[in-house]
Amino acid sequence: MSERFAVLDRLAEQWGLSGLELVGKGLEFTVFRARGRDGGPVAVRLAHRRFDSNANDPHVDTRALLVQEYAITRHLAEHGLPVARARELVLADDPGSPDVLLSDYVPDDGSPLDSHALGQLLARLHQVAPPRLHLVAAEGGSTIDALTTRIARRWAELARRVDDWPEPPAADLLTRHLAGLTESSLLHLDVRSSNIRRHQGRTTALLDWSNALLGSPALEFGRLAEYARYPENDLDLTALRAGYATVAPVPAEDDPCLLACRLDAALMLALVFLSEAPDPTRAPTAAAHARDLALRLTTTRP
Repeated sequence: MSERFAVLDRLAEQWGLSGLELVGKGLEFTVFRARGRDGGPVAVRLAHRRFDSNANDPHVDTRALLVQEYAITRHLAEHGLPVARARELVLADDPGSPDVLLSDYVPDDGSPLDSHALGQLLARLHQVAPPRLHLVAAEGGSTIDALTTRIARRWAELARRVDDWPEPPAADLLTRHLAGLTESSLLHLDVRSSNIRRHQGRTTALLDWSNALLGSPALEFGRLAEYARYPENDLDLTALRAGYATVAPVPAEDDPCLLACRLDAALMLALVFLSEAPDPTRAPTAAAHARDLALRLTTTRP
């Protein structure tokens, strides 16, 4: 850890940073706020280690995530989307030193989120030409392949943790439900209050692009529908859909693809409450909900 802070001190001097302050620590990264050479606020993100693992994602390459964050935020900033634009990326030569990303720091005034305006923003995002980039969450394949693979993997992980867990949905059934999924849009796939900076309710930055994929808006809405079940995510799904509809067509709620995408998100959340952020109250409910979605999927004709 001392070596990591030595790197941080060296980069702070190189970049002319002052007033370093710890503002967040997650599974893979620690984030500091500081003042840049120009006096404006910046964020410094350090990877805890080069490779990481958790119940949802057993093979996390933190360097690849930082490279992706750098590329996506710069691409979207050029298209006028509100992001924390990356400024510098330092990839360590020494395996014991952290990779570091320097970005704009976007403050948040703590106001309630304007979900209608957020829906409009997401529609704009989905209309921007995606960057030419191999996205980490795609796991080297197509989006459909990535979804079917991780649904099966996370289902098996839940089976190890939940008694009497049923057999998974058949892979060919999942593929049929996802058949309408294209790779036409860049999707954020982690839109929730903690990843949104706002001013007077309006979104001023979408943060953390680690989960991004290329896909159809239905995939984004599948994740949003599951996140909206939890009050801390501050999402009004009805208002969000209404805002989106002022800019672009909203995926139909009976779209078979949407149901499979909801299952993908529900499995992820069940594992979060069982393992990554254990919650003995929410975990059984989340697991039961994922199981119910899987049952609906097997009884719904794609």
